Amino acid sequence: MTVLVDLLRRLGTLCRKELLAILKDPANRVILIVPVIVQSLLFGYAATYDLTDVPYAVLDQSRGGASTGLLARLDGTGVFRRVADLHAQPQIAAVIDAREALLVLQFGADFERRLALGEAAPLQVILDGRNSTTAGQAAAHVGAIVADYNAALAGHARPPLIVEARAWYNPNLETRWNILPGLIAALSMLQTLMLSALSVAREREQGTFDQLLVTPLTPLEIMVGKAIPPILIGLVQSSLILLVALYWFGIPMAGSVLTLYAGLLMFTVASVGIGLSISALSATMQQAMLYTFVLMMPLMLLSGLATPVRNMPDALQVATLANPLRHAIDLVQRVYLEGAALSALWLDLLPLAITAAITLPLAAWLFRHRLA
Repeated sequence: MTVLVDLLRRLGTLCRKELLAILKDPANRVILIVPVIVQSLLFGYAATYDLTDVPYAVLDQSRGGASTGLLARLDGTGVFRRVADLHAQPQIAAVIDAREALLVLQFGADFERRLALGEAAPLQVILDGRNSTTAGQAAAHVGAIVADYNAALAGHARPPLIVEARAWYNPNLETRWNILPGLIAALSMLQTLMLSALSVAREREQGTFDQLLVTPLTPLEIMVGKAIPPILIGLVQSSLILLVALYWFGIPMAGSVLTLYAGLLMFTVASVGIGLSISALSATMQQAMLYTFVLMMPLMLLSGLATPVRNMPDALQVATLANPLRHAIDLVQRVYLEGAALSALWLDLLPLAITAAITLPLAAWLFRHRLA
């Protein structure tokens, strides 16, 4: 019992020293808190694929009641906003090139006559493909409105076949419902990696590494003491993003808070293991920062946060299995949106546990190796 108390006292002293080294500078305290909140707000408002405002232009060469009725349906959605009425085809390229309109609708001169004769009347939709995601959604929206208009022209009060879609876990299909839960893991990872990667490198560069070695602490205890502060800071940052998602954007959480933090704790431990391995390899803080940024980019790209993993090439899909951020994002989204229980998350928890089981001993081995 006395040995355990003495061990906890030594670890507590080292953790306090590490936290003071990180938090004693007011600028560091601001950097650890403000960017996380600002980034979560920016992602929540700016990183969205939802169609809320689609500027479009019209080249109506028929100028009949049919085209006017279809355009009235578009304008009545509250999504499409007419920015120009064109008079000649050369104007189409100008309005698209200047990004004044996302799409241009062109009605042929015989549009009204063809409809009156019961013939197919083509409607040309010209899209700005520089933003392919938004353009594709806008085209699909136009197609739905045209289909509804066709049904009305055919004399049906309602189409004979009605598709009623219901989205589980995100009823309104809002992009931020998908992005913000993923950010609970993603935004905290960069600074967690950075703090743990700089811990040993900072000691070497500041010349206090030798002083640390003459303390009663063993190399394993030093590593544990340097791992706990980044873990605590990472969990605090995740909590800040969680609060922004819950109370600023009003995204309801379906799962258990304890389950969420159990997964976040496992992910943060794995991240710190990676960071400590980087720190043990780095001779200077500059090297540690460089290694962290080089590693962070592929981790983010292969996480599934911006693009679905299933859309990646097969080789990259296999590579994502070694990415702890991919499993953490999936875990957080399932707990937050689906309300998944801990027993249903083993496919995400197991890779995180394996990563921690590999990186932490690796960091300890590298630490001893650099001491020799």
